[in-house]
Amino acid sequence: MTHTVAPPPEHPASAGPVRLLSGWARTHQPTDWAAHSATYGPPPIPRRTRGQGDERLIGLVDQAGLRGRGGAAFPTARKLAEVRSGRGRAVVLANGCEGDPGSNKDHALLTLAPHLVIDGILLAAHAVGAGETMLCVHRGDPLVHSLRAAIAQRPNEPLLPTVVEVPARYVSSADTALVNFLTNGTAKPTQKSPRPSQRGVRGRPTLVDNVETLAHIALIARYGPEWFRTCGTATSPGSTLITVGGAVRLPGVYEIELGVPLGHPLRLAGGPARPLQAVLIGGMGGRWLPMPAAHELPLTEEDCRAAGGRMGIAAITALPAGACGLHTTARALRYLAEESAGQCGPCMFGLPAIADDMTDLATGDAAPEDLARLRRRLGVIPGRGACAHPDAAVSLAATALDVFADDLHAHLSGDPCPPGSAFPLALPRHRPDASHP
Repeated sequence: MTHTVAPPPEHPASAGPVRLLSGWARTHQPTDWAAHSATYGPPPIPRRTRGQGDERLIGLVDQAGLRGRGGAAFPTARKLAEVRSGRGRAVVLANGCEGDPGSNKDHALLTLAPHLVIDGILLAAHAVGAGETMLCVHRGDPLVHSLRAAIAQRPNEPLLPTVVEVPARYVSSADTALVNFLTNGTAKPTQKSPRPSQRGVRGRPTLVDNVETLAHIALIARYGPEWFRTCGTATSPGSTLITVGGAVRLPGVYEIELGVPLGHPLRLAGGPARPLQAVLIGGMGGRWLPMPAAHELPLTEEDCRAAGGRMGIAAITALPAGACGLHTTARALRYLAEESAGQCGPCMFGLPAIADDMTDLATGDAAPEDLARLRRRLGVIPGRGACAHPDAAVSLAATALDVFADDLHAHLSGDPCPPGSAFPLALPRHRPDASHP
């Protein structure tokens, strides 16, 4: 039986929708099982034959137009249907391994609304006919204890997830890395076929979805696709959580309507603390965009691609004027090189090489021929790696050369920025007070 509840309240027009974080918005406290039950009731799972799957729920998700919130923006209903039609008893993996140092949205959601995520896990398991569910977070994250406590609060429901601790590495957050870790103990990503939805954990069809995606499924199951589409755009409906960091007055995690201009989450974060020269969108493997030109860019995957980038991980880092974009990018590239899985040439040799080249450009130790060499390297790495990690690093480097072209010219002319002009792109990790302003 479906539990009838009122939809979550909306924020004032200046702030936008609050759906995923509605419980926190009312009480400013993480939502425990009692508060969650009073607000939402049990997950609306109809009684069906065990393992049969639920085409109706997949249809609702399809009508809602939900796309993955983990960075790839893949249509969620398509993935659910593919797992449901696979051979063997399916597995559901909720991906809460937030590997990017510039993102805190999944950590905020799992801290403030864990039961909404658990509801989504149970509903997705029912939709695909799964026999096992897991919730993956990084090893050593305090969330391990709070999530196990949240699961223990719930009644003895079938298919409650097991919390799995995954190595705390950047690349461990990839869906194929999670599948490999749970199958053979090695958290290394791959781009090889078949996809996890076809052959995943221990050879079984596996749904790997970001925890925010699963929380949206829990809301769609209760309120319907029409409600879900009352915010967002026709092709990018709904709301999303976004991390806003860098040179803003109130860095934190905010819920926004998809399609709002990039300047909107900056305003929610109190506005720039200093004049801005650029923003990094999509995390460490994202793209630089110049300011103020990017201020009106609509935050949808389609609009970001049209602007030469992609929304990717919903994270924005504001770079202030006076900081050196080349120094900042060189540090990020060094981090990405060190965080690679080390399983292919483009990562083992290509990423350290482009990090070295960018460092030489940042410190003024490069000549025009060194810039030409870097551009050649950026042209041959994409598409050659064992996973998408080197491609993301190349995109970051390539956009830096374009957006910070004036700095690049000055550095090559013997006028580099001082060494201390790099700007930190990472957020403080696992701090409860960093979850939301």
